[in-house]
Parts: sequence; C-alpha cells; structure tokens
Amino acid sequence: MDVLISGASIAGPALAYWLGRHGFRPAIVEVAPALRTGGNAVDFRGPLHMGVLDKMGVLPALRAVQTGGNAMRFVDADGRKLMEWPAGLAGGDLEVQRGSLARILCAAGDNTEYLFGDRIAALAEDAGGVDVTFASGLERRFDLVIGADGVHSGVRRLAFGPEEQFVKHLGYYVAGWDVPNEWGIGKDSLLHNLPGRMLSIGGNQHDPSRAGAFAVFRSPALRYDRHDRAEMQGILRDRFAGMGWLAPRLLDGLDGASDFYFDQICRVDNPSWTRGRVALVGDAACGATIGGQGNGTAIVSAYVLAGELAAAGGDHRVAFPAYEKRIGKFARGTQKGGDTTGMFLAPKTERGIRVRNYLNNRKWFLDLTFKIAADRSTKMELPDYAGRVAGISG
Repeated sequence: MDVLISGASIAGPALAYWLGRHGFRPAIVEVAPALRTGGNAVDFRGPLHMGVLDKMGVLPALRAVQTGGNAMRFVDADGRKLMEWPAGLAGGDLEVQRGSLARILCAAGDNTEYLFGDRIAALAEDAGGVDVTFASGLERRFDLVIGADGVHSGVRRLAFGPEEQFVKHLGYYVAGWDVPNEWGIGKDSLLHNLPGRMLSIGGNQHDPSRAGAFAVFRSPALRYDRHDRAEMQGILRDRFAGMGWLAPRLLDGLDGASDFYFDQICRVDNPSWTRGRVALVGDAACGATIGGQGNGTAIVSAYVLAGELAAAGGDHRVAFPAYEKRIGKFARGTQKGGDTTGMFLAPKTERGIRVRNYLNNRKWFLDLTFKIAADRSTKMELPDYAGRVAGISG
C-alpha cells in the first residue's frame, strides 16, 4: 500500500519508519526545501517514550547528540537568581535539538520516498484511494494520506475543515531565534520576567559561539502573516521594547538570526483524528505548542498508527478507529500540560511572578511537578504489534 505523509519533522518520519517496517510504501512531502536544522531542544520522558525510541534503534544516535538538559534559572534585571528549575526536571530523560532529532529519524527510515519543497494542495477520495494534487502540479494516487504537519496542518484543513474550528489560542505567543554568544553563556538558560513577558538566553552545547534566545508574551489572538518574518519580528520588537536586562541585544540579533520561530501557544482540539482514508498524527491531531509533551506523544502515536494498520492488514476502516481508541485518552492527557505553560513562563502580574518563584523554590513543589509530568507520560501500556501483523494488500 502507498501511504503519503505530510510533514518531515517528528511524527512524519517516525510513522514512515514503522510503516516501512510493516511492508507499506511510505512517501513524505515536506514544504521546506530540505530537512530543517537547528530549532529548540525537545525532550522525552519515561519508559513509554524511551521504549519506542529503543524499538526504533535510534537511541545510540540520539544519545550521541543529546544536550543533557539545561537548568532554567530565573534572574532579576541585575542577574541575581530568583528561582531555578534543575536540568533533570527541565530536560527529561533525553533532550536533543529538534533538527538533530528530525535528521536521525529520517535516516532510520531508509526506504521512505521524500518530496521536498512541495505540499498537498487538494485531496479527492473515492472507494479505492485518494488522488492527491500537489502545489507543484504533480498528481499522484495513494491508498492513504496522513497529516503529520503540525498544529497548522494543511491536511486537517483540506480533510476536516478550517483551522479556527480546531485550534484554540491559549493567551500567549512564543518565539525563538539564534544570536551570537557574546556573553559566554554555558548550556544553562537565564530567564527574565516582567508581567506578561519573559525573555531568555541559553548556550548552544554544540557551538559555543552561538546562543538561543527565547521569548514568551501574553496577548489576545493576533492577526499576522505566518510567512512574513519581518512582520513577526516587528511584533516582538514592539512587545519587548523597554524591557531592559539583555532585551536590547537579543532583539538586535533578530535580523541576523539563521533560525527563527514565532507562533501562538495553542491547543488542537479535534474530536476525531480520522476521516475516510485520511488520518492525523502528532500535533496535527492533538498538538500543544509547548509544554504538552508533544514530541513524545508524536513518537508513540506514530508507532500505534502504523501498528494498527499492519494488524488490520491495511484496512483503514478497522485500523483508524483502533488507533484513536488506543491513543486518544493518553494523548489528550499529555496535551493538558500545555494549558498552563504560558502562565508559568510569563505570569501576568508581579504578584504572580513572586508566587511562582516562591513555590518553585520549594523541593516538595518541584517533586510534585515532576511527578505530574511523569504520570502523564506513562499512562499507557505500549502494545506489541509483532505478533499481530496481518497480510497487507493494496
């Protein structure tokens, strides 16, 4: 069976790996001209996340490029520490740069066809398959189409409806970009707050000459062009004007940044992740921009979706409902962690900042926070599909 996957970040390559292992013919279309490099650090937690990575055989490669986790040290305008999250809590069991993760996952699925610099423009499904028209004009037919293309999924828009039906703004925006490390900062992160705003700087473990800036600010939903970098950078400059601390130098680095990210902190609420021969996986199905363990959930969801398709002999009418039933409660549970991320990083009042710092300076509170995160990442038994795989027909 020919399966088209949209998106070459995390869920897409992981799904392609497992589909290839089960005898499917996966192809990935990615709008970027090549695999994206850089990006923020992402982490995996607990035996469920680590178990899937181990089954994929990618743990040695990931451990070779792991960042080791970064302590998050909140400081005042003079650099004095107010509160700190230790590296073990912030970075989970394994932390790597997003670009390194995507590269390793793509290399693992060596029987996957890649279509870079293109995207799905139209889908036409009939009883036997899906006719796909690409933005380039290419037309091809596939047995199944999977959206692994993030919270702003094009596949979801084409097959399920407009984005505003499924994506809920959670009151904050987040941005990240690289800057020269003129301060000699190590791998740990320094974070500074004003009410409703947070700006941080962290070293790059693999390139000490570079550092990563990270920003969060509170705001109602904004209207802007997600493909207009200058407009998004203008929003950042406006929101962080007059902040003090390192803000002027970090904002000056926007123009020369080789890697830039800007988006709302949001949650994807999609009642169903499948429709006909189309399914969603990862952030396209149940994304949370930050704090919802989306990367680990994407890895686990990809494993389950491919496994259920294999167990059903490729019959999506059986596999898709089984996939949603097995993964739905777990994925939506981990997703909830993202609901409070903005409020934690950038409390809206001075009092909120003081209360956050006070609580997070208490060991009992950190232990409780870690336990909640660990519980969310383990509330599912990892199925074994080795003995359940049926014959696959096109």
